[in-house]
Amino acid sequence: MNFTTIQLTLTPPIAYLTLNRPEVHNAFDDVMIGELLTALSQVRSSSEIRALVLQANGKSFSAGADLTWMRSMATKDYAENIADASELSRLMQELDELPIPTIAWVQGAAFGGAVGLVACCDIAFATPNSSFCLSEVRIGLIPAVISPYVMRAMGTRQARRYMLTAERFPADTAQRLGLIHQVVEQFDEVIPPLLQQLLANSPAAMAAAKTLALRVDQQPLNDAIRRYTIEQIASIRVSPEGQEGLTAFLAKRPPQWASKSTT
Repeated sequence: MNFTTIQLTLTPPIAYLTLNRPEVHNAFDDVMIGELLTALSQVRSSSEIRALVLQANGKSFSAGADLTWMRSMATKDYAENIADASELSRLMQELDELPIPTIAWVQGAAFGGAVGLVACCDIAFATPNSSFCLSEVRIGLIPAVISPYVMRAMGTRQARRYMLTAERFPADTAQRLGLIHQVVEQFDEVIPPLLQQLLANSPAAMAAAKTLALRVDQQPLNDAIRRYTIEQIASIRVSPEGQEGLTAFLAKRPPQWASKSTT
């Protein structure tokens, strides 16, 4: 598919998904949301792709929602707005639940819904000049669809502050809040070695670990959740990759997936 607002580069075992509307600071609209969903579907369906890097062209990661698009939605009725918001919600869910590691590389501004994209990624880095803002209340809106992901990343107390104030905060604050993991000057400092680290791991185990983290998050520690974790470790132990990993470890040799990642 020929995309108009994004770029998808598949270089197995890595996929690079790039926001590509630099002339409007990568603001997203219904077209970009649709194209991102299509791209994520292509990544999900490829057995060769083992990690995804989400990045952007231009000075900004993303200015959030395109104002022209937002104005058009203001003229639509409630049902049409429900349908539109459902697509953005589906995008956040697809990125959050993609069964491979996802890495966000943020440069410049990440506003509004872009903060949600960052929060949905497993690992997030930002350059020192990056800044973040939950800006919706400035124009009479709320960060509703992205709120579950942002609150999970930042915590309720911190999220409430920035959702209410619409303050712009720098990369070091984003790191302190848990929205990003590390502030880094250059892409090559951290992304290539991290990808090599990920490619040394079992693909099936990483997918299961993501599912585990999503399932266990903020659940009460009761018999049901303990039983769930027991079943998950039992399942992965008897799985093909679980057996291969244990066998390779005992034989003091690389597992099969590690050798495949370097070919």
